[in-house]
This record gives sequence, structure tokens and C-alpha cells, in this order.
Amino acid sequence: MKVQKSVAGISAAEIIFIAGGDALNRRTKELDLSQCAIVAVVIMTITMKTNPSQTSENHLSQPNINFCEAVVRRSGENFRRCYHCQSCGSGCPVSQAMTYRPNGVIRLVQYGLKSEALECSDIWLCMGCNTCSTACPMAIDIAAVMTALREMAIEEGVRIAEPGIFNFHQEVLNSIHRYGRTHKLEIMMRYKLRQRDLFSDMDMGLRMLAKRKLDLRPSKIINKAQIRKLFSAKVQTRKKR
Repeated sequence: MKVQKSVAGISAAEIIFIAGGDALNRRTKELDLSQCAIVAVVIMTITMKTNPSQTSENHLSQPNINFCEAVVRRSGENFRRCYHCQSCGSGCPVSQAMTYRPNGVIRLVQYGLKSEALECSDIWLCMGCNTCSTACPMAIDIAAVMTALREMAIEEGVRIAEPGIFNFHQEVLNSIHRYGRTHKLEIMMRYKLRQRDLFSDMDMGLRMLAKRKLDLRPSKIINKAQIRKLFSAKVQTRKKR
């Protein structure tokens, strides 16, 4: 592992991703959790000795060996089989905007780096298009893993890396809760109010209204009580967890 050469210019979490892959990928296609935690601690120690100032700026949380198992249960996916071929990232439409790319997020979870995984932007940039899941040679539903991480981030109250995306998701859900369907005009108006950005897309909105792409009045389903039951059932499930 050429850790010392890798320290300058990249974060400590990225060092773990690169060096950990060299250390473990050749041994097994299903990573052992205890090995992941040991490698994470060892590389963190080496990084601190080679460049203490950078490590203080890119502080890593202590590995949580139970975190990987919790995400496996939550997502229903055994992503320990991931051998980081990066096929997922090559097809991802937003990988260029990501910090770790899909397999890098999985690496963080495998090493038990809970804070880094839950607070990174990548889990919110994921659009759930399932391109990564389709491309994965191990048939891992990576989009389901990203969804599980987003849910855990919300439940644990960690810092949301992309609050704009979170606010938009929230307004879509609120619209479904109110009407049983999405009312696009109201969603965008409420979202713009949350973001305090009222006028940036007004010209586009007016053009969409002129072409009847946006309805002024919401379309409602008849039995809205059924939709509310779905939302209340979800809340009860979260409380049990």
C-alpha cells in the first residue's frame, strides 16, 4: 500500500478507499467487517503520522463495525460482495458531481465510516435511476443502498449535505399527502419559498403555464384517507426501528 504518496492532495477518507481496495479486493469478493475496521484504523494511524496537519483538517470518525450490518438490513442488499470494479460509476449520470461515486459510498459503509457516509452529498445526488444497479456484475441494488442511507441520515438528524434536494423531496411528499397526487405548480412555489429563490425560473414557469404544462388547480384522488394511512404506517415503521 503506497499510503505515504497518496496523503498529499486528497482527503483521509479517499486514502482509505484507495488503499483499502488494494489491501482487500484481491483476497475475497465478500469483505469481512472486522478486516474492514482494522484496515480503516491502520490507515488512519499511518495518515496521522505521515501528515498530521492534513489529518486534522480531514478528520475521520471512528469506524462503527455495526453500521455496515445496519445498512445491509435496512436496504436488503448484501453489498459486501462488491469488489469495486466501478461499473456503477461509469454509467451513473451524476458521477462527475459526486465526491466518492457509488462504489466509494459503499466502501465508506463497508469500513463503518458512518458520519462520512451519512453526511456526504453523493447519497442525495443519486437520482434512483438504477443505472448502477443494472450495470453491477454482482447484481447489487445500489440505488436501494442509497435510499437506505438517506432514510438513516434523516432519522438520525445528521447534517444534510444537499438541503435543496431534501427540501424538494419533502415538498413532493407533502403534495402527495395532501392530494394523493403531485401538484407541480404548488410544489415548485413552496420549494422556491423554502429556498428563498422566487424569481430565478419564473420565465420558464410562465412558458410552461402558457403551454398548459402546469395545472393551476390540483388534481385530487377520491379516497385521500388511504394515502394518509400509507404515510402513518411509514411513521409507525420508523418508530419501531
